[in-house]
Amino acid sequence: MINITRLFDFPYYQLEKYNLNKSLTTKYGDKWVSLSTQDYIDQANAISRGLLRLGIKPNDKIAVISTNNRTEWNVMDIGILQIGAQNVPIYPTISETDYEYILNHSEATYCFVSDTGVLDKLNKIKGNTQLKGVYTFDDIPNENSWKDLLELGKNKSNQLEVEAHKANVKPNDLATLIYTSGTTGTPKGVMLSHENIVSNVLASESRVPFDKGASRALSFLPICHVFERMLLYLYQYCGVEIYFAESIDKMSDNLKEVHPHVMTAVPRLYEKVYDKIVAKGGELTGIKKALFFWALDLGLKYEPYGKNGWWYEKQLSIARKLIFSKWKEGLGGDIQLMVSGSAPLQSRLTRTFAAAGIPIMEGYGLTETSPVISVNDERNFGFKVGTVGKLIDKVEVKIAEDGEILVKGPNVMLGYYKDPVKTASVMTGDFFHTGDIGEIDTEGFLKITDRKKEIFKTSGGKYVAPAVLENRLKQSRFIEQVMVIGEGEKMPAALIQPNFDFIKEWAKRHKLDTSDMSAILNNEQFLNRVQREIDFANKKFGNWEQIKVFKITPETWSIELGHLTPTLKLKRKNIKEIYKPLIESIYRP
Repeated sequence: MINITRLFDFPYYQLEKYNLNKSLTTKYGDKWVSLSTQDYIDQANAISRGLLRLGIKPNDKIAVISTNNRTEWNVMDIGILQIGAQNVPIYPTISETDYEYILNHSEATYCFVSDTGVLDKLNKIKGNTQLKGVYTFDDIPNENSWKDLLELGKNKSNQLEVEAHKANVKPNDLATLIYTSGTTGTPKGVMLSHENIVSNVLASESRVPFDKGASRALSFLPICHVFERMLLYLYQYCGVEIYFAESIDKMSDNLKEVHPHVMTAVPRLYEKVYDKIVAKGGELTGIKKALFFWALDLGLKYEPYGKNGWWYEKQLSIARKLIFSKWKEGLGGDIQLMVSGSAPLQSRLTRTFAAAGIPIMEGYGLTETSPVISVNDERNFGFKVGTVGKLIDKVEVKIAEDGEILVKGPNVMLGYYKDPVKTASVMTGDFFHTGDIGEIDTEGFLKITDRKKEIFKTSGGKYVAPAVLENRLKQSRFIEQVMVIGEGEKMPAALIQPNFDFIKEWAKRHKLDTSDMSAILNNEQFLNRVQREIDFANKKFGNWEQIKVFKITPETWSIELGHLTPTLKLKRKNIKEIYKPLIESIYRP
């Protein structure tokens, strides 16, 4: 059996152990098209041969920018890595300026893009980079197609050269540069070796209950994010068929078409799924509505491993049969496991989905740790609500005096590309400073309490942890996004982006004119209603932490407008800049 030490070993291991007919599947038009494991390897080798004929050498950097996850991305990845070159994935949604910065900083020589949207952005800055060529995955007139490269690599006469390059790639060699979107400043190029990610895949494998060789996964988190990328290697390792979702808008259709056993998402997407389910429950009438909310209330009290006693478990089995089974059907019918990472998951979601028999297993990690540090696992009492699970094998954590989580292990990055000073600033010996505050409980579960950088002090000298407040406030159906402010000020306040869809429904019920959203947002009845939501959330916090004032923002916070990172985290510095006058009106009216 193949010993996996480098990322490109995964498909070969899959061929030897599972040899799937449907290793990678993408939808083109209205048809799902699959590559077998053998096809996957054959195409990757053709890409490697083509790249060598283009003059690509070991340690050259090749950028890949794709709007959606797709088969071509994975084939390119293996084709690039096999010859000792490095894959530089770039988030499609970042600005043209960031495209230019990353392409120049990484010194990428070629770029592969998915579609016209990405190509148009790239073309605006291409002249300012060192790119020798651009290839597209979609067929675009007058553009080089990635199929041209497959054609260039069709002739196998230089396959021995590919094999020689593969043999020269060592586990500790650089595999990829991942530029973290970051909530502040220029992107940092995180250097991850083959061993960094391989060790993380192998250590995470024992935490996922896959039926190896017989499971299906739906992939839609951006593959340029190391979390989804690591999972795709993990799926390959476990013989899981991978289907790529078309888009977030078509998720519901794709779930019903693919019937996946596992899917991954960031908390914001699970929040949207939950809100949609609750909204549908609100449309029911009579006994159906009463049963729905009875089941929901039951779910919110859920504790794993029968801790609530036999009577609760009896009621839960009825709720699963009558109500929660329909939730499962809406997610394709076969879903057994959902995985969450990238940001804190609200406990109400953890409880409710676990009660529904479709648990969300929350994990924790960073790009710099390849990424997994810890993860929950329902088996063997490895799941605890409100935590990010137990540490995976070979990863060591210690809590610094100020509460910061420090991590050591084979998954810790090689450093930041071309930035030894920044690298030194986050390392103490072999320990990486995560910037997160947390604790490990007596049972070995890791709990994250806040971001060290985000904790602020009011002018009264009291510390406030904004993420905890924000997570609580977002449980309101009126609030889509929220940012708590107040550093150096006399009190905390909140900037709120309302949930516009829900507010329209609410306005209809209260006989308000729904054609003028601006009027609704300034309506006293609406503002009083939001105040009640804040008052309710405030009860959980000390007086110095409570939100004293809030302001509603009129637009939807987005990646494009600069409010959010590509993984939907708040860009706090940007948001403060965007709403400077609004913030001034709170503290200096």
